[in-house]
Amino acid sequence: MNWTVFSYYIYYTAAAAAVVLASLPLVHMLQLESYQGRMYLKWLGRHFMSDVVPYLLVGAVALLLRCSYVMLYDTSRLLARICYAAGDAAYLLLLLTLYFGYKRRKQIKPLAFTGRVKRLLAVEFALAFVFTASLFMRAVMGGIMSWGVFLLPNFLRYLPGMLLPLFVFLAYGITYPVEAAVKRWYFNDAKRKLAARADVTKVAVTGSFGKTGTKYALGTILSEKHNVLYTPGSFNTPMGVTRVIREQLLAEHEVFIAEMGARYRGDIRELCRLVQPKFGIITAIGKQHLETFGSLEGVIATKGELMESLMPDGCCFFNGDDENCRAMYESCTLKEKYLFGTAEEGLYLCACETEVGPQGSAFTLKTAEGESVRCRTKLLGRHNIVNLTGAAACAYRLGLTLSEIAAGIAKVEPVEHRLQLIPGAVTVIDDAFNANPVGSREALNVLASFPGRRICVTPGMVELGAEEAELNRAFGCHMAKCADIAIVIGKAHADPICEGLRQAGFPEACLVRAASLAEATEKLPAYTEPGCVVLFENDLPDNYRE
Repeated sequence: MNWTVFSYYIYYTAAAAAVVLASLPLVHMLQLESYQGRMYLKWLGRHFMSDVVPYLLVGAVALLLRCSYVMLYDTSRLLARICYAAGDAAYLLLLLTLYFGYKRRKQIKPLAFTGRVKRLLAVEFALAFVFTASLFMRAVMGGIMSWGVFLLPNFLRYLPGMLLPLFVFLAYGITYPVEAAVKRWYFNDAKRKLAARADVTKVAVTGSFGKTGTKYALGTILSEKHNVLYTPGSFNTPMGVTRVIREQLLAEHEVFIAEMGARYRGDIRELCRLVQPKFGIITAIGKQHLETFGSLEGVIATKGELMESLMPDGCCFFNGDDENCRAMYESCTLKEKYLFGTAEEGLYLCACETEVGPQGSAFTLKTAEGESVRCRTKLLGRHNIVNLTGAAACAYRLGLTLSEIAAGIAKVEPVEHRLQLIPGAVTVIDDAFNANPVGSREALNVLASFPGRRICVTPGMVELGAEEAELNRAFGCHMAKCADIAIVIGKAHADPICEGLRQAGFPEACLVRAASLAEATEKLPAYTEPGCVVLFENDLPDNYRE
């Protein structure tokens, strides 16, 4: 192989590598959209100008420089050759510029280089190499320049960069059957491993919100008596739960608690096929992920898959304070079903005589038979008391005494980024993970319970479908009653919040706009003073940046 041919292959490799690097922000968005192809395409549609057009320009600039070779060939062959080479140089440089621009941006949830991502990038590299090496026809044939001969191979040469958003989707489509097979093998392996453990009590927790807090509370309470394994963080997808079972389930575990999340109908049913739970808790039903569920009825049907998928001798607990959960309770055909909540009548376990303060809460836990125990918790907000009551109801059914339950409740720690209190000269309430109307309203109520200047920092709520603007507007109206300063981030989701604030008579001087969380954080010190409290309400993932 002579040096000229070798140099070609060096360039093909460099160009393919540049394509892979420039694709990382797109692969990141695909990952944040849970590898749902249709959601990724929707994201591209929402961000056409910012995340599609730049790649089109990269290819257009490179192709224009390359085509200048033909236009200038008869005039100045030196200049023509310079433009010819400049096309490749510009292509590499512009792709790397897009990559480094992405690297400089602070990511809320960085791209995780999982096995799936690595396989996707490997396919991208191979495809980009083949396309880049497609310049197999000579541009000059007997001294005659032919546009047809010249343009097609050069167009293919720059096509991966020019249509990189769709190129990523192509690689996703190619790898999909392999990923489905890998997923199916791991899923079935975890299912076999858990099914073989007849000695393990399996509990599933789902709901539109409150499921992570309820899961942690139940795990902590049951640990007073049992060896418990529960899915960490927000591991609530089939692959997340599969990984926990395969990697963490040990012989000494007596209880397994799985949080079950959903964005589409059938998601809960698939998780139940994996876990095969006997016990289920439905924490709440509300307007969340309406963009994918389509309607509240879609949410109800999907969460209802839990009670339909429990073992024949199963038992399900429903939030009696939630009218949608009560309706599900009424329609549930299981022989064993219970309600929990704060309204004493007809509940298996209820929380009453509640005291809520800026440093925690206290309440009396009472059974249907009249037994009771006083409980204290570090958790903030009335909705967390309901979550604790749901966990307590399940623990009570599994044989724990009220005193054991109260001891467990006292040990429950706030879940990170969910009304997490961070004391200091300026008190911070970190509720960055919350993104639903009910939870956001309760977070504002918690903020209102604090003395001193109260500041709310928020970008608003997303995935609420056609009702998104109205719900954010209502959020703004309630914020006006609970906060002294509002720092609102972004535009699309933030404008309705500002409208709600103004409708409620919030002072314009106390309304601060910021383009990003970083900018909001920079502006925050101008409004804080010792003794004040700052609520960070929701932090939109990178795929919802404007």
